Amino acid sequence: MTDGSKKFLWGVVAGLAAAAFIKTDTFKKGAAKVVAGGLQLKDDAKEYFETIKEDAEDVKAENDAKNA
Repeated sequence: MTDGSKKFLWGVVAGLAAAAFIKTDTFKKGAAKVVAGGLQLKDDAKEYFETIKEDAEDVKAENDAKNA
């Protein structure tokens, strides 16, 4: 068996193992937690940047009022 054939077979074995692991409840629960965490991070970032935007608008309005 050549070195390339061995690598191919190891790849097939790894692919089959990964396919079996993906079907487990542990993987599905872990993936759901990762996705939920990502969505929460997105929501937190959106809220944070909205607050920054509002603060910048307030500063601009105060500056415009002083200069008027």
